[in-house]
Formats: sequence, C-alpha cells, structure tokens
Amino acid sequence: MPTPREVFDKLSEGITSGDWSELSTLYAEDTVVEHPQRPPAPTRVVGRATVHEHFTRGLASQIRLRRKNVVIHETTDPELIVAEYDYDGEALATGKSFETANIQVLRVRDGLIRWSRDYHDYLRIAAARDGLEELADGAEKATVELEPLPERPVSAADPKSPRGVFERLVYGVSDGKWDEVTDLYAEETLVTHPFLPGAPTLKSRQDLRAHFAGISGRGAEIQARDLVVYQSTDPEVVIGEFVYQGQSARPFRASNIFVLRVRDGLIVESRDYLDSVALAAAGGWLRGLIKQL
Repeated sequence: MPTPREVFDKLSEGITSGDWSELSTLYAEDTVVEHPQRPPAPTRVVGRATVHEHFTRGLASQIRLRRKNVVIHETTDPELIVAEYDYDGEALATGKSFETANIQVLRVRDGLIRWSRDYHDYLRIAAARDGLEELADGAEKATVELEPLPERPVSAADPKSPRGVFERLVYGVSDGKWDEVTDLYAEETLVTHPFLPGAPTLKSRQDLRAHFAGISGRGAEIQARDLVVYQSTDPEVVIGEFVYQGQSARPFRASNIFVLRVRDGLIVESRDYLDSVALAAAGGWLRGLIKQL
C-alpha cells in the first residue's frame, strides 16, 4: 500500500507531466478537497468525479505547472502529511510565467487521498492570467458574516513546547499582547510570509517588534479561532491551521496556516501562509498590495 508521501509524489509527478486525466485516481470516491483561501470565498470539492472534472476541464486548459523545492512534513498521525512546495507555472491564455509557494495538508488512507486542504498563492496566479482586477473586485464585494466566537479552549500544552508557543502566538495577537508575542521569537529568527507580495524577511526579534507595531497600528480587531495543530515527527516543528476573524474596514474571516520551528521555547523559523487577499480586502489595502506585484 503506498504511503502518504508516495501518494503525494505521484500527485506531483502527474501535475508536472500534465497527465491530468489520471490524477483523480489518487483520490477516494468520497474525497473532500478544500481551498480555504480561494477568493472571493473558500471552496469545497466533494467526490472523485468532481475532482476529475476540476483537473480535466479546469486546470488542464488554463495552466501548466511544475513542482519544485518540495518539503514533506510527516506527522505523528501516520495518515497525515503536510507538503510545502513551489510551482513554476505558465498561464496558457496569456503565456505569462509565474512562480508561487504552496502548502497542502493531506490525509491518505488505504493509498488514497481522503481529505486535502490546499493553500495556493492566488494573487500571483491571477497576475499571470491577467485576472487581478477580477480577483480584487470579487474580494472587495464578498459578504462576510461573522459567527459567534466559541469559548477559547484551555490548553494542555507545555507553554514552551512548539504547540504551546503556537497557541500563545495566535491568541497573543488576538489579545493585542504585542510585547509578549514578540518575546516568543528568538533574538535571531527567520520569518517569511510567502503569500504576501513585497513582505520582507524578518530576521530578528527587533524586526518582529516593528512588524507587530505595524499590525497594531492598523486598528483592526482580530480574534483567532478553530485552531488545529499537527505535530511533525521532527519534535521542533508544528504546523497550525486557524482562522482570523474580526473587523477592519469591514468584517473578515481569513484562513491561515503556519509552519513553526521552536527551539528552547522560542520561534527560530516560521513560514506564515496568511490569507493576504481576505485580510487586505477587509482592510482596504488590497489595491496597494496588488501594486507590489
């Protein structure tokens, strides 16, 4: 029986070779594929037949892709892996090339993908397809209804463990505890925002202090909810999915996924795949963000 890593490798090889018609055979009959950050609203594809149509009638005619720089995070759940990778791509209608970051969470059982959450850089893909105006218009007009916040769960994690540090980070941002959040990072760290055009690499605690000062200055109300944490088989690494919900210029819900390396209770590396489109549209700075492309 193929392992989750082997199934992902077959998926990667099929996408790179353009063999779209066979890719759906890697998915279970009742599979669920979610795109939490797809603008203007998240989408959910259910069933192998629908996945087949998505590949053959959608992507096959629109785009050419080649995966590279693949990093697989095996987790303590033997069915579940998290894959980070880049695309070299070409939009077939325009002939424009692009390079994007991506991250997927996959659950594989009996050699088939039962469930997948796929995060892609929709801004750069839209730019290559000459679709930025359509993307911006849809995101700015999207209606978001905020749901009541559930009671914040009591953490059983060691506060200095990778999971404990992740929880303290996202809830610290929610509570505006900017000094405490900054102190979660090592003096020398490496923080990137792959989906945020023009974002600098943050290399020190001082860089993080300035970064969080900029966020607090926007005056947005932010609350984290729906945290799901995957522990890598590397004891220093955790991957956390969550939603930021709140009010900026208008209400927003933004799905995010972070990959953190925590050593001695401090974040030494983090890749923060934020839903930049949703956050920028809610804050009124999406057009400015697009100019960074």
